[in-house]
Amino acid sequence: MNEIVYVDGAYVERGEARVSVFDRGFLFADGIYEVCAVLDGKLVDNDAHLARLDRSLREIDLPSPLSREKIVAMQRELVARNALREGLIYMQVTRGVADRDFAFPENATPTFVAFAQAKRIIGSPQAEAGVAAISVPDLRWARRDIKSIALLAQVLAKQQARKAGAAEAFMVENGIVTEGASSSAFIVTKSQEIVTRPLSSALLPGCTRQAILALARERRMTIVERAFTIEEACEAAECFFTSATAFVMPVVSLDGKKIGQGRPGEATRRLRELYIEAARASAQ
Repeated sequence: MNEIVYVDGAYVERGEARVSVFDRGFLFADGIYEVCAVLDGKLVDNDAHLARLDRSLREIDLPSPLSREKIVAMQRELVARNALREGLIYMQVTRGVADRDFAFPENATPTFVAFAQAKRIIGSPQAEAGVAAISVPDLRWARRDIKSIALLAQVLAKQQARKAGAAEAFMVENGIVTEGASSSAFIVTKSQEIVTRPLSSALLPGCTRQAILALARERRMTIVERAFTIEEACEAAECFFTSATAFVMPVVSLDGKKIGQGRPGEATRRLRELYIEAARASAQ
């Protein structure tokens, strides 16, 4: 089956999808994006993802060309047209097409594109065995709470991780882990505290992070929102990261150092199980 892509109100085959070279997303990375998981053909945590999309749009003063209801209808149409059972829906909104000038154009119409992508989430071999991560300097801009399409620093971090045989890069600023290149970072201390950095403009408010913290609190697990270092992560009992399409991913080594027993820990496994159960129950 040919992949079907959404481009400004039209559903077209992948090879026919086109955006102007004068689109400000191409020229300036002037836009935002959002990703939500699809499980059993349904959208996971979609309300949280669409709320974050709205917030990112507001933060850069960019009106959405679609209402919430129309976005959901479009997402479901992409799932149906692509017969997607497990994977993701990617959405991107830019300020639109205009002559190249740094200031906002006065009459540009925002560009909205979206596509479906199959990906194995449940039964992932990486989740079963755990993955390696490395640390890299955090080179990004100051407003990381906005899900900007300006991702060059993350691209470089991910490439560095790939060269090192790792699945993720934990970004470090002033000695402190901010987050993963495409994830929220967590550790589990030897006293069984689940630790993650508190939200601020320094990191993205992860939707899966939010859901995991809620599930952990419901089960009276100890949550501590504070900064932690790479050194502390290496000495932790467990380490993991969360994202829309990784769910909860165990990290079993960091910068070549084994974490805990060098295999997914009990707390990480439990949180992944809880999240999958909750995602299946609430997906729409």
